[in-house]
Amino acid sequence: MSAAPPRLSGVSVTLDSRLDGVVGGKTAGALKRAFGMRTVADVLSHYPRRYARRGELTPIDSLVVGEQVTIVAKVKHVRERKMRSRGGSILEVVITDDHGDLQLTFFNQSWRAKDLVPGRRGIFSGKVGEYRGGLQFAHPDYVLFGSGEAPERSRSLGVEHQSSAFIDLDASEISAQSYADKPIPIYPATSTVSSWAFARVVSHVLDLLDDLPEPLPRALRESQVLLPYRRAIDRIHRPNSESDITSATQTLRWHEALVLQTALLQQRQQVRALAATARPAGSLLARFDEALPFALTPDQRVVGDSIAADLVGTWPMNRLVQGEVGSGKTLVALRAMLQVAQSGGQSALIAPTEVLAGQHLRSITRMLGPQLAPELMPTLLTGQMSAPDRRRAALRVASGQALIVVGTHALLGEKTTFADLGLVVVDEQHRFGVEQREALREKGTSPHALVLTATPIPRTVAMTVFGDLDVSVIRTMPAGRAGIESHVVPMAERPELFARAFDRAAEEVARGRQVFVVCSAIDAEQGEREDEPGAEVAQPEHVGAPAAPRWGVVQVARLIANHPRLGSARIEVLHGKMPADEKDRIMRSFAAGEIDVLVATTVIEVGVDVPNASTMIVLDADRFGVSQLHQLRGRVGRGGVPGLCLLVTEAPPGSSARARVDAVAATLDGFALAEVDLELRGEGDVLGAAQSGARSSLRLLRVVTDADLIGWARQVAEEIIAEDPTLAGHPGLAAAIERRLDGETRAALAKN
Repeated sequence: MSAAPPRLSGVSVTLDSRLDGVVGGKTAGALKRAFGMRTVADVLSHYPRRYARRGELTPIDSLVVGEQVTIVAKVKHVRERKMRSRGGSILEVVITDDHGDLQLTFFNQSWRAKDLVPGRRGIFSGKVGEYRGGLQFAHPDYVLFGSGEAPERSRSLGVEHQSSAFIDLDASEISAQSYADKPIPIYPATSTVSSWAFARVVSHVLDLLDDLPEPLPRALRESQVLLPYRRAIDRIHRPNSESDITSATQTLRWHEALVLQTALLQQRQQVRALAATARPAGSLLARFDEALPFALTPDQRVVGDSIAADLVGTWPMNRLVQGEVGSGKTLVALRAMLQVAQSGGQSALIAPTEVLAGQHLRSITRMLGPQLAPELMPTLLTGQMSAPDRRRAALRVASGQALIVVGTHALLGEKTTFADLGLVVVDEQHRFGVEQREALREKGTSPHALVLTATPIPRTVAMTVFGDLDVSVIRTMPAGRAGIESHVVPMAERPELFARAFDRAAEEVARGRQVFVVCSAIDAEQGEREDEPGAEVAQPEHVGAPAAPRWGVVQVARLIANHPRLGSARIEVLHGKMPADEKDRIMRSFAAGEIDVLVATTVIEVGVDVPNASTMIVLDADRFGVSQLHQLRGRVGRGGVPGLCLLVTEAPPGSSARARVDAVAATLDGFALAEVDLELRGEGDVLGAAQSGARSSLRLLRVVTDADLIGWARQVAEEIIAEDPTLAGHPGLAAAIERRLDGETRAALAKN
């Protein structure tokens, strides 16, 4: 093992220092590959995800299932086996402390067997689970004691692997007891960079680090009793007590909230410096409103007024409209399109699927009626249209004849141009990335933007709480909606209810109603999936959800055809890999009442409007996200027929997969479900382009639990910006914003 790099005599180590000059080239390379880290700031902002607490060294025979514990044990035996239902292997390691045995389980990490050899001792930390009657840690954190040393001695804090790149730094010896006597930081890790190895890197960096500039104003630190920045960083990474963690975390939450809020306010200032074309309403909207056969709901009226005011403002509108499924968001968007069309401006509505785009076009044309439709010439533009049809549609768009354009990703193509794009409407924004939405907005000159969603995804809710979007909510439903009942069909506890679910479907068909049956795969036996965006990834074998979908549309169609009460029903199959004209034909037939049972994938997730559809059965419901389940449920109960949604799942009670399903069954409130999604999956990348919780740019803040602190930080940021717009008097805050928002992140933020 090579010696540690010498202390950088006379060289200042700051947050902006490059890692290769501080920790050595091999370690810096490993950190860059594993986490994308390049600077000291990147390392120090990679906070522990939890701490192993004092006194957690517990005998195996007294462990309690569900608790997070740390134990000292030795490896008893090791075996590797292939997974039955998919590729890859499972490494099973049995450890013992002479009081009992416990199994460690690692998926596709056979390399660990080189270190976890029989007789090797170490400290193991994880959540106690059960498997086949015994105790288990799945993917635990651990540090091994040095080979040949006394059991209570360890040769390093994580450089167990001879293949590890972490050979630049000194290894230090620790004892099991000292390790147990104070909080142990457990970091987000990878197969190449363990938590223990990363802890050594952090400690090395902190030993060399100069003092840090303060991002928080002195008055704020004193009023909130917050720590100096340097002390907070030290305590969160090297705490001596629980109180160290608490005080450091509170200080750094304030740092994060103020930095992000100030950055968002600066961005809003830049957006409002853009000039937008005013789009005042006129006769088109008046004629449309007069012809409506029903009155707008109070919420539709209020939201419409807000949008109308935005469209005549001096800067581009950037508004999110959240409305429950079936609340009339499309009508609100259409009224905005009519206001834009009054001055010759075009509106582009981008939808995630061909089915939904076609549905939107038909719905818009129907609502416009024979008087207005010819004037606005609603035009469909999708990738699966024939070449001649697509050329004709593109010509109408480019010439400005089509004042309303509805399409899919085809609208983003370089060959699609607009004469005067004034409004971009994005339906179900969680199906489009920031870059895709921006590509459409760039086809106009600072066009207004309107985002429609029935269930805000975590990223959207985060942006909402941070106040960077103007938000409108439609809660009141149009008159005549019969509502929806939702029930979990718990196969793990009551398998006999599976048959009852299809009996209920038969009862609805006998009443002249229609039924959706939704699957997460096209052919489960062949492993053919649709890979719809947002679908949950199943966990291997016994760790969580089933390893593969049990039901595909092929299997379910066969099951229904042989059902004693449904076999004579009119059944059709629909999935995303079918030709566009075939999908459109089937949806038209279902809407016309010519199909009794539609067995489909999530291609019918959004926008499909069949008032006579009364029942939705979702098989393998635990394989879908909260947003998807809420959207799917919204396909029924859209008319005077009461809706019934049956969520069939084999996920056991208490699992995260089952929690998603139970949450959806418990409420129809989209915002409530969004908060559940936040708690289960994370906020998503609030500043950047990623939209899943896996790459969250939030480090310590949690949008749901820290909403009050975030709001408070917003007020502080507003005061700072009002008094010091350039942050000349707040150099520490300005530097923190510059580090947090690199060029790529600033570009992504500008597109939100």
